Amino acid sequence: MDLWKKSVKELSQLISNKEVKPSEVVESFIKRKEDIEPKINSYVTDLYEKALEDAKIKDSQLSGMNDIPPLFGIPIAIKDNISTKGIKTTCSSKILENYVPPFNATVIEKLNNQGYIITGKTNLDEFAMGSSTENSAFFVTKNPWDLERVPGGSSGGSAACVGAGIVPASLGSDTGGSIRQPAAFCGVVGLKPTYGRVSRYGLVAFASSLDQIGPITRTVEDSAIILNVIAGKDERDSTSRDLPAVDFTHAIGKDIKGIKIGIPKEFFSEGLDPQIKEAVLSAAKQLEKEGAEIVEISLPTAKYAIEAYYIIAPSEASSNLARFDGVRYGYRAKDYKDLDDMYSKTRDEGFGAEVKRRIMLGTYSLSSGYYDAYYLKAQKVRTLIYQEFMKAFENVDVILTPTTPDVAFKIGEKSNDPIQMYLSDIFTVSINMATVPAISIPCGFKDNLPIGMQLIAKPFNEEILFTVGHYYERLNDFYKRFPDG
Repeated sequence: MDLWKKSVKELSQLISNKEVKPSEVVESFIKRKEDIEPKINSYVTDLYEKALEDAKIKDSQLSGMNDIPPLFGIPIAIKDNISTKGIKTTCSSKILENYVPPFNATVIEKLNNQGYIITGKTNLDEFAMGSSTENSAFFVTKNPWDLERVPGGSSGGSAACVGAGIVPASLGSDTGGSIRQPAAFCGVVGLKPTYGRVSRYGLVAFASSLDQIGPITRTVEDSAIILNVIAGKDERDSTSRDLPAVDFTHAIGKDIKGIKIGIPKEFFSEGLDPQIKEAVLSAAKQLEKEGAEIVEISLPTAKYAIEAYYIIAPSEASSNLARFDGVRYGYRAKDYKDLDDMYSKTRDEGFGAEVKRRIMLGTYSLSSGYYDAYYLKAQKVRTLIYQEFMKAFENVDVILTPTTPDVAFKIGEKSNDPIQMYLSDIFTVSINMATVPAISIPCGFKDNLPIGMQLIAKPFNEEILFTVGHYYERLNDFYKRFPDG
């Protein structure tokens, strides 16, 4: 039995029925990892040996357990900007290269309570700033479907390891598409929950009003299972919402008859690859055939999301990253004359080019004389985008768009053109600006490279994403495909 091909749900059932042991599950993924990981470099910190030791402990616990949690013994990878006590959390940056947190993020505490098994910390664009994972200070992660191409970003390592089948699920973070875009590039499912659904405590901040932790999985049902665990109010995060507990798996298997699906014309215009357009519209026709109602809608302000995002996000980043000064923790320059010189050299040597670029953009936007012209205006655009989405949801239940304008691009193809790199997120940033939930689901292939479609819902209505996403997923077999080893 190739356990590495199983979903989280399938593995959980096998463990709960005591048909397999957690150690057997981990051993299967270790064999797959040994073949694939050297080619793709998805992990900054590989913990598979520790995972096997943990799994053997769970083997002995399993025999005496009756009520077995859904994630007990399930291997999960963690993006390396989520704090893990006693395990390095580098943000793929030289400035935090040797930082070991003394605490766990809330999502890690919740996974620990389930008895999950951590397989390692995954590579990312430094401080989650990028769309390709080429901005890591350590190495470039490669797309498992084509080793000459990027896995997307910033959660590229988290998407690549799931896409390659070396772990059944991972956690990523999404500020402007950083879960959904790499999920689309790697042929897996990526969920950005509603802002406030999942605690950000322990997530190293990039842009605090946009960041959200979410799962990357092989199936929509697996995404619902993990969201069940990590969602909830956290007193340590003032932005997390206190909402009634929801079992998101109850949305799985429901009918879609009568559900209104909006198709925003602005997301299918110039700049979209024709084969991606065809694949997403074909998915809409499949859903329509099954009883959903397709409605054309308009989101005209969404076209300004990229411009507004690249003012707001860098502005928040310039503030959040001010804490990395060489005084309290992290890297410190060795040769300096005085305190100001230490600050300057530490940040110059510790941060990469993209992080510096965004800090400068943000500092400029917040500076005296430019705050009203740039930052305040961008916030007004953000409000308009939110209002436009809410108006659309008065007439439709869910919105369907492409996740990306093209399939995964070649390594180095856009690294010297920041504008083209930023446009990789053109279909995802408006969702973060509007604080609504969205999920990317595989919907086809172009030249053996995955295509992703994006489902968007109104705030705190992830259930409908799972209902429609799972229904579509079962009409096709994209989730069953793995890249060649």
